[in-house]
Amino acid sequence: MLDPVEQRVLGALLEKQRTVPDSYPLSLNGLRTACNQSTSRDPVVAYDEATILDALNRLRDRELVRFVKPTGLRVVKYHQRLEEQLGLDAPAAALVSVLMLRGAQTAGELRPRTERLHPFADREAVEGSLRALAAMDPPLVHELERQAGQHDRRWIHLLGAAQVAEAAAPATVVDREGLLAAGPLARDRTVAAEYDRLAEAYAIELGDDLSGKPFDRWLLAELAGNAPGQGLDVGCGPGQVAGYLAELDMEVTGLDLSAGMLEQARELHPDVPFVQGTFMVPPMPRGSDPRDPGWGLVTGWYVFVQLAQSEISKAVVSLAKVLCRGGYLALASHVGDEVLHPGELFGEPTELGFVLHDPEVIIAAAEAAGLVDIEWYIRSPLPHEAPTRRLYLHGRRPS
Repeated sequence: MLDPVEQRVLGALLEKQRTVPDSYPLSLNGLRTACNQSTSRDPVVAYDEATILDALNRLRDRELVRFVKPTGLRVVKYHQRLEEQLGLDAPAAALVSVLMLRGAQTAGELRPRTERLHPFADREAVEGSLRALAAMDPPLVHELERQAGQHDRRWIHLLGAAQVAEAAAPATVVDREGLLAAGPLARDRTVAAEYDRLAEAYAIELGDDLSGKPFDRWLLAELAGNAPGQGLDVGCGPGQVAGYLAELDMEVTGLDLSAGMLEQARELHPDVPFVQGTFMVPPMPRGSDPRDPGWGLVTGWYVFVQLAQSEISKAVVSLAKVLCRGGYLALASHVGDEVLHPGELFGEPTELGFVLHDPEVIIAAAEAAGLVDIEWYIRSPLPHEAPTRRLYLHGRRPS
């Protein structure tokens, strides 16, 4: 097994042999620069020459590095023998090099990152070489289980002890069903009671939070400008999304389970109608075209945080069903691989749990609901927000 310094040394030698052949083999100073460069490396390190030389001596003893003294030169240079010892062809050497230099990566990430070392025709070619390396005896790479919040499975090399341990580690299991332990009705009662109690503090803290979220405002404005009818904002809370859509001259209704939240919403947005109910059984609009009843836009900003994962598909289908033809469903959701129990919100104690969902589950639910032209985005939290990633998804009911 290779330690981290040995991995970095061999990875750098493999890379430079193909990208700068005129200056290869590398001198000690050149190898130190290659190991410590600030691009194409993860993590970035700052090894001194003594550290690198110690690693080179260990690698020479294992016949993984050759010391070369070119004719007429006093300086010793260094040549990797890993490729020779493992019988790696050019595609395999490129992949192993980049995995040693940058850690776990998907096939889609590896293709552009190996281009200077070996030009793979497409992603399938990358995956083919990776699977060949994984089939060796012993295997040289391993495909990790896809974690929640990740869209593709990542690959690691198996030349270091840490990598072997990561390959053997079980995938993290997130219990996104626990909040249904007493049943959905008990959960809904708890959620409504908690938000009733927190409504005033919630409205003070977040009643105007869209003012600091330019992406949200842009997306809502784009959807409102294209929606073919009235809007429904589900899980509206104190009405910040419904109020913003009304400012865009959209006829919009807010829906929430909590009477306390609706009281705050009506006070903040007296010109917007708000009704009590669950988005699992959303209402139809009044005064819509009887030949094509339904909402032109349904929005749900962070409404899934108290749902179990098993409820996501049903919720998306329910919301898609009340769209008119050509109508849009737009969702924002916290995503990740945790279920949070903060114990306190806005200075008030709370029993609420918050489920961070797998984005692929929500995307798959939108596809299963028959929506078309689906687009989605993931963004990092803003400095003033809770430290979770956000998924934004919108899709259209076919015309």
